[in-house]
Amino acid sequence: MPGRRTRVFALPEARWAAAALVLFLAALPLHLLGAAVWAWGPLYAAVYAAGGWEPGLAGLKALRDRTLDVDLLMVVAALGAAAIGQVLDGALLIVIFATSGALEAIATARTADSVRGLLDLAPATATRLTDGGGEEAVATRQLAVGDVILVRPGERVGADGRVLDGTGDVNQATITGEPLPVAKRPGDEVFAGTLNGTGALRVRVERDPADSVIARIVAMVEEASGTKAPTQLFIEKVEQRYSIGMVAATVALFALPLVFGAALQPTLLRAMTFMIVASPCAVVLATMPPLLSAIANAGRHGVLIKSAVVMERLGQADTVALDKTGTLTEGTPRVTDVRPMASHGLSEEGLLALAAAAEHPSEHPLARAVVEAARERGLDVAAADDFSSTPGLGVTATVDGLKIAVGSPGRLLPGLGGQRAGEAAALAAALEGEGRTAVLVTVDGDPAGALGVADRLRADAAATVASLTALTGGTPVLLTGDNPRASARLAAEVGITDARAALLPQDKVAAVRQMQAEGRRVLVVGDGVNDAPALAEAHTGIAMGRAGSDLALETADAVVVRDELAAIPTAVALSRRAKGLVVQNLVVAAVFVTGLVVWDLTGHLPLPLGVAGHEGSTVIVGLNGLRLLRETAWRRARDAGH
Repeated sequence: MPGRRTRVFALPEARWAAAALVLFLAALPLHLLGAAVWAWGPLYAAVYAAGGWEPGLAGLKALRDRTLDVDLLMVVAALGAAAIGQVLDGALLIVIFATSGALEAIATARTADSVRGLLDLAPATATRLTDGGGEEAVATRQLAVGDVILVRPGERVGADGRVLDGTGDVNQATITGEPLPVAKRPGDEVFAGTLNGTGALRVRVERDPADSVIARIVAMVEEASGTKAPTQLFIEKVEQRYSIGMVAATVALFALPLVFGAALQPTLLRAMTFMIVASPCAVVLATMPPLLSAIANAGRHGVLIKSAVVMERLGQADTVALDKTGTLTEGTPRVTDVRPMASHGLSEEGLLALAAAAEHPSEHPLARAVVEAARERGLDVAAADDFSSTPGLGVTATVDGLKIAVGSPGRLLPGLGGQRAGEAAALAAALEGEGRTAVLVTVDGDPAGALGVADRLRADAAATVASLTALTGGTPVLLTGDNPRASARLAAEVGITDARAALLPQDKVAAVRQMQAEGRRVLVVGDGVNDAPALAEAHTGIAMGRAGSDLALETADAVVVRDELAAIPTAVALSRRAKGLVVQNLVVAAVFVTGLVVWDLTGHLPLPLGVAGHEGSTVIVGLNGLRLLRETAWRRARDAGH
């Protein structure tokens, strides 16, 4: 995936913007220190050329379609400023708009990369079984409904289908978000791109590869990303009207006095002064510094927000939808309960030590959880002999002369009899009723106890849910592919009342669409590939970074890099603070621009005073926005979000 990612400077917009910025930074000190014009003049000219040729050319092409965009207007304003000696103003304007265009191009390229990268989840080839009992390797796109494929241990499933023969533990977290591999038996459904851990499976293809769940995820990401365009279209309409009005006013201010016999030089000076004071530099800086400062501050605290638009949208969320595994939980199974049977006589440590010894040779996630639990308690894990693992059943081994079996109660109990079997069944049922995965341990054929395994809740999960509830005015919704019982238990622990379980990716998207159809602005937080369509569909999407899939990280609008769940409400509060500063800045910019324009139109505004007023408003709004760079801004946002 990283090798396929578009490099920033592979984009021409980024290269030209960087060149314009470097040239501007080289010219600025020479200009301010009073160096000769020949020293800084060519550098400023190069800034105009590097940053202005592309938007200028695009604007000229748009003119052929009778469209006037604001980029062309900015180039004209910059040239107008240079024409009356205000070269610095024009160069700054060029740099701002070149940088904005580069950021937009980078975001577009990264979105395309993320969609392409998803296709890597599905294998390129599959082993198809022939009618004569042979095998042939074929491209997965050539598979047809009814074909039978062989999926060996360690291979990814080539197509959506149903198991005909064999048993195996399939990791399907990319589709359902379940933290543990799922035992698959004949009759069970499997999905393309999921990973077969143990046991060979014969699978009958039931969907065309172009209609697989993975393929539909790609389509949904592309579709949802495209639905954000109307906001951009609205902004372009505003820009179009402003551009037309600006040009018309400038031309009229220059041409009409000449018609009535005014002198050329003062008329040109007035028109150029109008071009300077009406230039939207202050308006641009009114919006960008607060948002970019908030982005930088959030980045220092482990929250990567991908654009100023995202920072603005983040604070607008009024409904939060949370994934379970890897988001509210750590995404790794852990032993939560050790319950020996009193009738057997083993202590908790003894039961866990025997189970860990038997599980030690296994690579199953449940086995690793058992072994890790024993190590955390400082227990000695004995060597095991005669180890055997059966997919969907469990493991058996000889430990210190004892025959130990560790596995699913549903598979081990039917072979046992007597009163202890009934006690073991009740113990397993009690654990499962608490939302745990029950693991039965038998010693020489007798049930000795059970272990409860669950995905551990993040320490800050409940506090984060409470903070998000306070910020948005409504309790977050839980959207998960996990089973209803475990989901309900976790929801109750963190204070969520609306828990929706056993959801496939398209179900999560449908839930988000339903909420947004009700007029809500939904913030989705997730970490897996199965969350990517919902992240793209939502008003705003945030991915958890440590365990998050590449697609989720690329599709999401923001990424919690340090995996701190509590950073999410802080980022939302910071976004709202940035919006408040934007409003303040727009008021300041509007007052200055309106005052200077009225002065120029109704009286005689001296050019130096016009420039001073224009630059003064620019400095004021810029410094006001930069307040969000301070550490105190993050602390205040954290306090407001908790």
